[in-house]
Amino acid sequence: MFKLIDVFWAYILIGVLLIVGRLIRQRVPILKSLFIPSSVVAGVIALLLGPSALGEIVKITVSPDSPLVNGIFPPAIETVWKQSPSIFINIVFATLFLGQTIPGWRIIWQQASPQAAFGQALGWGQYVIGLLLAIAVLTPVFNLPPIAASLIEISFEGGHGTAAGMAETFQKLGFEAGADLSLTLATIGLISGIISGTWLMNWGKRTGRIQISRETAPELGIDEDSIHSNTQENTGTIEARKRLFRDLLIDPISLNFGFVGLAIAFGWLILQALQLLESLTWGRIDGLKLIPYVPLFPIALIGGILVQIMLIRINRSYAVSRPLMERIGGLALDVTIITALATISLTALGQNLLPLIILAAAGIAWNVCAFIFLAPRLIPFYAYERGLGDLGQSMGVTATGILLLRMVDPDNRSGAFECFAYKQLLFEPILGGGLFTAAAPPLIKEYGAVPILFMTSAILVFWLIFGIWNCQQLQKAVS
Repeated sequence: MFKLIDVFWAYILIGVLLIVGRLIRQRVPILKSLFIPSSVVAGVIALLLGPSALGEIVKITVSPDSPLVNGIFPPAIETVWKQSPSIFINIVFATLFLGQTIPGWRIIWQQASPQAAFGQALGWGQYVIGLLLAIAVLTPVFNLPPIAASLIEISFEGGHGTAAGMAETFQKLGFEAGADLSLTLATIGLISGIISGTWLMNWGKRTGRIQISRETAPELGIDEDSIHSNTQENTGTIEARKRLFRDLLIDPISLNFGFVGLAIAFGWLILQALQLLESLTWGRIDGLKLIPYVPLFPIALIGGILVQIMLIRINRSYAVSRPLMERIGGLALDVTIITALATISLTALGQNLLPLIILAAAGIAWNVCAFIFLAPRLIPFYAYERGLGDLGQSMGVTATGILLLRMVDPDNRSGAFECFAYKQLLFEPILGGGLFTAAAPPLIKEYGAVPILFMTSAILVFWLIFGIWNCQQLQKAVS
């Protein structure tokens, strides 16, 4: 149990840790060169100073009765942190589409369909690889439950935020180690995504596969802050918003946070409606229960889309500031990452170290091979430039994809930024923290690994066939 004052100090400490993480990141060249976020550094610091690291060392070397056996943080603080990721991840997903310009579906499809096919192939392929490993190795050799097959997609496509948000689902399904394994895999994916993306970019330049010459990253002035924002608003929208704030006498961030709350409320109502529908239909007939295992955050994303569409329909879209939404979502993501990393169980990692290595190696190998062999067959123009964004996203977070895009095409001569942004409308609601990401573990537990392997393989084949056909049609249209 904890009191409100414990919550206060828990988040004050997060702020302090974030500053310390930023200072360390700026002074350790390898962290800076790999673009490791300050929140990841801060989370690792909190983990090392907590009961899983410092506490265990003190228990072994000093005394089990030492006041430091729980680390330097009081148990109440740790309790607050353990509950924080599943809460703040809802804010992150609610902000994804709030304030975004949503063009006509025809424009979205024309520009984003090739990258949607490539992104979907990457995501569904991660499920296929994970399920094959679960059937052949993870379950029979290491005695892990079949739902371990979902760890690659949750961690690599979803990143730290999704991994943290799925912790409660893993607990409900009896796989508590899943939360720690997914967070560690997310860290591995983030680092390997930047390293492999940079190497593939240089390889593509040497072999002539990358058509756009680029400057080096330091000359571009790329930093941690710049990779999180790629939003420009027209003058009319900015002026209309200024008039609104003068009339309402409300702080802009307060108003925007209100829309975030509305999006989450819509998501909660949708989730409740789905639970009611399940209890009255298939759940009543054969007792199948899936919706209770679905967390709120993917539905909050849908709630954000609904709020944005509603504001557009009533001509009040200027009330939402996309830059402020990115800041709100960025703050919530930092809290999610720090608190999730700070509460990892190192014991669980030690017990599952070899499966963790196998999952990480398989995920990295699939993503790199898909980029080399599938991207030029699914993306008709500037395949490697545009494919780098999807590679980065499929091994870390969206910000990693944007970072690689800015490194390979700083002037956006390939049009990769628009295609990458539009693709999210066709991708995020399903994978990378979307509906199937949330539903996959309970589906695997309910039906087993083999049926879900057939399903995901069929979906992967569909996207490959469609992507190849679509790529050929677009090339013919241009020629």
